[in-house]
Amino acid sequence: MEELPAELMDVLVCPSCRTKFAWDYESNELACTSCRLTYPVRDGIPILLVDQARQD
Repeated sequence: MEELPAELMDVLVCPSCRTKFAWDYESNELACTSCRLTYPVRDGIPILLVDQARQD
């Protein structure tokens, strides 16, 4: 899977703590470096629901 566009990454923030995301290249997920939640990306669409996130 390819990385999300830079323009999208610039505006996306963690719904839990409002920190910008880092792209996890290994698992193709969005990772919050502050609260350490990782959000899945399915078919190129970030799933930004806290109940769908996993704790790292």
